[in-house]
Amino acid sequence: MSAAVLVTLFCFLPTGIAAIVFASRVSEKWKAGDHVGAAEDARKARLFVIVSIAAGCIVWLIIFAGMSTDTSTTYMPLP
Repeated sequence: MSAAVLVTLFCFLPTGIAAIVFASRVSEKWKAGDHVGAAEDARKARLFVIVSIAAGCIVWLIIFAGMSTDTSTTYMPLP
């Protein structure tokens, strides 16, 4: 559950929220005796954590690449 919260805060919000939802359902299903359902939700939560990390890295790379490009324009004086 903590990994899902961390990727939501620091990486990529949409898939991080999905990871939190699936991670929160694991313990409820486990206590209810649905071990197969708990394992499936844990697998989905792990998948969304990995997707969030990858998407977050891509977004941050795009942001840093955009910041590093020179967008200044050189104006030539009029004659």
